[in-house]
Amino acid sequence: MDEQPGLSDQYRKSSPWPLFVAFGLALFEVGIVMAQYLFPVAVGGMLMFVGSCVGILRESEYIKNPWKGLVVSAGLAFAVGGVVWTMTTGDVRLRGTAILIGGVILLVGAIAGALWTGSSMNAS
Repeated sequence: MDEQPGLSDQYRKSSPWPLFVAFGLALFEVGIVMAQYLFPVAVGGMLMFVGSCVGILRESEYIKNPWKGLVVSAGLAFAVGGVVWTMTTGDVRLRGTAILIGGVILLVGAIAGALWTGSSMNAS
């Protein structure tokens, strides 16, 4: 019998990130559906989703600096949120608002994290 069934010799660990990706999307949708009471949950779910995606990219070594990944993600959030917010009305516009607020928080968090850890945004 194998000591660790399902894992190959090359990869000795499993990643927790996919769980947080799914949970972040679920929180985002719950926050949008019940926006009257849970709009901050939608923003938090968006932050969890994006942060987990950046964590996956860092863990798989597609990016070296997670703070730069968060800055790029904030830019994408501004673009997507801005398009959704300007081209829709009503409840769908609420999604754009949540994405835009999340983008602002991501940008502030990425800059603060880079300053706190002392890592340069210019370093690759």
